[in-house]
Amino acid sequence: MSQDPRMRATINQKLTEMGERERLKELLRAKLTECGWKDQMKAHCKEVIKEKGLEHVTVEDLVVEITPKGRALVPDSVKKELLQRIRSFLAQHAT
Repeated sequence: MSQDPRMRATINQKLTEMGERERLKELLRAKLTECGWKDQMKAHCKEVIKEKGLEHVTVEDLVVEITPKGRALVPDSVKKELLQRIRSFLAQHAT
């Protein structure tokens, strides 16, 4: 995707306006559950909480701790499929 912030904002706006963003999010949720990502992340969260102690972990701490691993664990096939769907959407709805 483009690194230009205005371009990203425009694409995001178009995806949102046409309901495609929500459809892509649903697809992503389904794919991540299907490939076991959700279970891996749940297990990782439990590890972090066990390691640090429940009393010493905030939601913000947990998000900071698990985000890099979460991003790394998303299969390339899922990333490629989403990117392809975004490209197809943009090609169909180019103004």
